[in-house]
Amino acid sequence: MVYKKITLIGSSGESFDAAVDDAVDRAEETLSNVHWVEVEEMGVELASVDDREYQVEVEVAFQLDQ
Repeated sequence: MVYKKITLIGSSGESFDAAVDDAVDRAEETLSNVHWVEVEEMGVELASVDDREYQVEVEVAFQLDQ
């Protein structure tokens, strides 16, 4: 089996967990064979939003078709 990893950034106005869910949900909608997600970085944007925006950078690993 061969896997590929891509980086996604999820965001939420609620929490870091919800931001991870945002990224995972999007990955599962657009990619096949998603196997795992690794949270790489977490941050909060304050400057360009009315309230806090929680952001997470995740690496998504999925199996390539054979």
